[in-house]
Amino acid sequence: MASNPPGACCASGFKHEGTPIGETKNISGVDTYIVYPKDNKTPEKAVVILSDIFGIYVNSQLLADEFAANGYLCIIPDLFRGDAIKVSDMESGNVDLASWISKHQFAVIDPVVESTIKYVREDLGIKKVGSVGYCFGGKYVCRFLKPGKFDVGYTAHPSFVTNEELAGIAGPLSIAASEIDQIFTAELRHESEGILIKTGLPWQINLFSGVSHGFAVRADLSNKHFKFAKEQAFCQAVVWFNQHL
Repeated sequence: MASNPPGACCASGFKHEGTPIGETKNISGVDTYIVYPKDNKTPEKAVVILSDIFGIYVNSQLLADEFAANGYLCIIPDLFRGDAIKVSDMESGNVDLASWISKHQFAVIDPVVESTIKYVREDLGIKKVGSVGYCFGGKYVCRFLKPGKFDVGYTAHPSFVTNEELAGIAGPLSIAASEIDQIFTAELRHESEGILIKTGLPWQINLFSGVSHGFAVRADLSNKHFKFAKEQAFCQAVVWFNQHL
């Protein structure tokens, strides 16, 4: 496996402060957060965020707003159809992760990703679509990095990605990895490098020192180093999309 199943570190972190500027719409039965670039309601490029287990919440919404500020229409579908882990559970550490994961396998998540891609490409007429996957969402970036699906992929500290899914990508992929990570370990990171080399596609893995799994979306922003790493991981994604989308 290119990255291990989610663990306790996937259900911990910090809630960020800010006021999201986008709106949430129901698209084909799925709540979807949408934010447009300023003064541009007809963008040609979009970024779909496939979230961590907390779904559409302030942390992911603020990241979407940042992508929009960089010129991309950004969309977050509710992969879990109202059953995301609550932020209060993250803060209390009261998460029955094994039980929750058993109800949210790819047979349930894939149709949500499919319908989101259809909406973005067909209804909105977007020509180029990139995808960002944080933790849980990283698996689905790889599964849908295919012609007519996602053109370019980026994932931070991915979980649950199989070797076959990683080997099956058909577009450029960038990964932000954390030094301290029981899910995307150093051994699995090196194994992933070998798989990516064989694809013959553009790829990169950036390793961030002194941070743990979840840093790119749930970091403690009062810590100067953690805040810097989160910001640099975001910049990594923007540069990657600017280059390849």
